[in-house]
Amino acid sequence: MGGNPASPCTSARRRKSSPFARALASLAKAEGFVPTHFPGVRLMHSKASRPRGPISYDASIILIAQGRKVGHLGTRTFTYDPRHYLVLSIPLPFECETVGSVEEPMLGLAIQVDPAMVTELLLELDAPGAPPGSGSPPAIDATPLTPELSEAALRLARCLHSPVESRILGPQIVREITYHALQGGRGEALRALVAPQRNFHQIARCLRQIHHDCAQTFDVGTLARGAGMSVSTFHTHFKAITAKSPLRYLQTVRLHRARVLIVGGTPVTETARQVGYESASQFSREFKRLFGKAPKEMAHGHLPACLTFRARKPSPTTQALPFSLASSPSETDL
Repeated sequence: MGGNPASPCTSARRRKSSPFARALASLAKAEGFVPTHFPGVRLMHSKASRPRGPISYDASIILIAQGRKVGHLGTRTFTYDPRHYLVLSIPLPFECETVGSVEEPMLGLAIQVDPAMVTELLLELDAPGAPPGSGSPPAIDATPLTPELSEAALRLARCLHSPVESRILGPQIVREITYHALQGGRGEALRALVAPQRNFHQIARCLRQIHHDCAQTFDVGTLARGAGMSVSTFHTHFKAITAKSPLRYLQTVRLHRARVLIVGGTPVTETARQVGYESASQFSREFKRLFGKAPKEMAHGHLPACLTFRARKPSPTTQALPFSLASSPSETDL
């Protein structure tokens, strides 16, 4: 005999859900960020609402099929839902809350931004970036979803069911989605990402360096010189883009990376060493301030549950530390 038939209420909800949500629901085998057959595209899935808490995203275009997420960066708030998509042009820690339930889980796709693809598209558009004198655009924001982008997202969701279609059709659809995002309401941030003469590009390059080579030791002077700026100018532009001082940003990235290691089973002392802390006790204090739980309490836990804890203020003693920071790969942050 087959399984239990769907209840009338469940069947009605399925009929009411969008084709995009139905296509993603059949892919949702786990919660959090779930890998798909196409590298650089991940499913987002949550069966519960989660209050505001610290997360870290890579540079992404995020399309929500069902449910809602509300992001907070500094004094700014932005909502991404079935009518609005999120453009995040740099790796960025921020705070987020999720609206979802067992009956109507939050479902979405996170598409990694490829700077090489952005450059190629701009060259074909004969639009190699924003004017040199313009200010820095928001590094993260939501914008209304267009019919063209919505249709492309549905095609991408459907092709992700097949490894062959993902390999053959996926690259063209991701390119199409990136094109529509470039032409959309937050395309300026993607343009600025690859415009060499822009402060935004210089800061973004610095952030990518930190996230890519996380074992290195960095100091503000070195980062500023790499961006071609004085320390004070670098600090001003960095905070305008990330809503954090360089030290706060680097510290937050380090702790997000530590959380991934701890949940994966790395001992607390070894985790502290890997992300640049000389003192395990100081690491534990600052970890708890950010995530609301001590590292040992979170060990072997379920990472998405960690996101129910609010961010806390970092320790003032960190101000005297050199930078030796590892970035979170954001594999399970939601």
